[in-house]
Amino acid sequence: MSPAAMAGLLFGILVSTILPEFASCMTRHYTFNIVQHNVTRLCNTKTIISVNGMFPGPKIVAREGDQVLVNVVNHVTNNVTIHWHGIRQLRSGWADGPAYVTQCPIQTGQSYLYNFTITGQRGTLFWHAHISWLRSTLYGPIIILPRRNESYPFRKPYKEVPVIFGEWWNADPEAVINQALQTGGGPNVSDAYTINGLPGPFYNCSSKHTFKLRVKPGKTYMLRLISAAMNDELFFSIANHTMTIVEADAVYIKPFTTNVLLITPGQTTNVLLETKPYYPNATFLMAARPYFTGQGTFDNSTVAGFLEYEHPSGQSFNKRMKIFKPSLPPVTSTGFVANFTKKFRSLNNPKYTARVPQIVDKRFFFTIGLGSSPCPQNSTCQGPNGTKFAAAINNVSFALPTTAMLQAYFFKNSNGVYKTDFPTYPRSPFNYTGTPPNNTKVSNGTHLVVLRFNTTVELILQDTSILGAESHPLHLHGFNFFVVGEGFGNYDPNKDPRNFNLVDPIERNTIGVPAGGWVAIRFLADNPGVWFMHCHFEVHTSWGLKMAWIVLDGPLTSQKLPPPPPEIPKC
Repeated sequence: MSPAAMAGLLFGILVSTILPEFASCMTRHYTFNIVQHNVTRLCNTKTIISVNGMFPGPKIVAREGDQVLVNVVNHVTNNVTIHWHGIRQLRSGWADGPAYVTQCPIQTGQSYLYNFTITGQRGTLFWHAHISWLRSTLYGPIIILPRRNESYPFRKPYKEVPVIFGEWWNADPEAVINQALQTGGGPNVSDAYTINGLPGPFYNCSSKHTFKLRVKPGKTYMLRLISAAMNDELFFSIANHTMTIVEADAVYIKPFTTNVLLITPGQTTNVLLETKPYYPNATFLMAARPYFTGQGTFDNSTVAGFLEYEHPSGQSFNKRMKIFKPSLPPVTSTGFVANFTKKFRSLNNPKYTARVPQIVDKRFFFTIGLGSSPCPQNSTCQGPNGTKFAAAINNVSFALPTTAMLQAYFFKNSNGVYKTDFPTYPRSPFNYTGTPPNNTKVSNGTHLVVLRFNTTVELILQDTSILGAESHPLHLHGFNFFVVGEGFGNYDPNKDPRNFNLVDPIERNTIGVPAGGWVAIRFLADNPGVWFMHCHFEVHTSWGLKMAWIVLDGPLTSQKLPPPPPEIPKC
């Protein structure tokens, strides 16, 4: 054995003996080929863009502490990026994925190696395309297991099953949003909701395209619920069964039991399902339908799958068995949603402590909602009063540049790319949830907020009633945040902070801002880079409900953003 090999062997023995936690970490390699393939749903066959010809796409499995390398190779004519939704990306912002924010898109025939390490997270997240509406078919689960020397803080499940909610269009979703942006009106709604890519028995021609979960009596199953839906929040329930929620957005929570849950686009939730201790002579529907608070049309339909018990004798499923259906709330059940979201609390035990910022360095107040922009001359627009629909944060409808903002920031070449004068408070305060102002027009531009490293931030997200109050699932890249307060009506800076939960608030990466209400979040800006924040309703993001934060480097080398990899795509 060579001296170098002997040294390597001794080092490995040393690491495995003294640092078993470090030794348990490994590098996970994946290859994502972006391709086209045909899929048939609702009696309609069309070509979709997928990863490795799979819909939904392949799952990524890793343990906390692992390094993940995903080589994305683009074989289609569309430009593509992939976002690893909810991954903290500590000092790895070059791998975050939103187009024109942290990277230029991967063009046809090109590839890009995403390189990140999973730090301080365990549970379920997901990956999806982050350019235009390609995520309608480009998505899949990220399963983060505990370190090898750790266990779940709840009963170990007999089996774990990813359950991904999505939306299906018979038309090309890219054509749908392009037409809407051109005309200024609302885009056509989806033709179906899906569970793991399948619409289920309530849709035309879909009895064979139904998700089926076969279970054994007396077992504990963990369902890894993921909402990859595009524009709707969803209620979900399983007939005659309860679910115990144990994790949200890859953070353990204080368990609580429910018959119905709500999940917004961008959120993930792990639930424990206890099957009946006996074989029931029946089958059970698991169903989801939308929660809707906005204006206009929406897909008021129900996606369903079957929970089937395996017969002890191995007998096949009997179609004549009684089918039980779950009871889902009405689509406008805001009261249920408010009560449900307040049940989420961080686990907050000695091993998983909720490090809630107690002292705030910077306070921000962001109004979020719809608006309008002028119709181009000599054109006819289908938005409000002949205008074009827009969406905005603090009256700014965000315009993505044509080059990546992170690269412009790193190389100190931001002139003409973005400005750092984003309004931290509304320029013209008004009664946000009362009678809306007559002027609904919003400004347009690329404006960012700059934060010093390790700044503690409190952000109030206030919905507005302009063109109708709506709920908005806001997603912050690069960080988890604590939801310290929420309520309806206008936020009161004098009264509402008295009721903030600074002990065990839920920690998330995506939060639904209630229609006609507000949410207060806090986070520590400890991750240098440029970080996107946007509504996870894809139509609202397309209309401009988005912005970005710059977090400056800290003084130490370990607090600085490293240079981009040499193979990063060029615009």
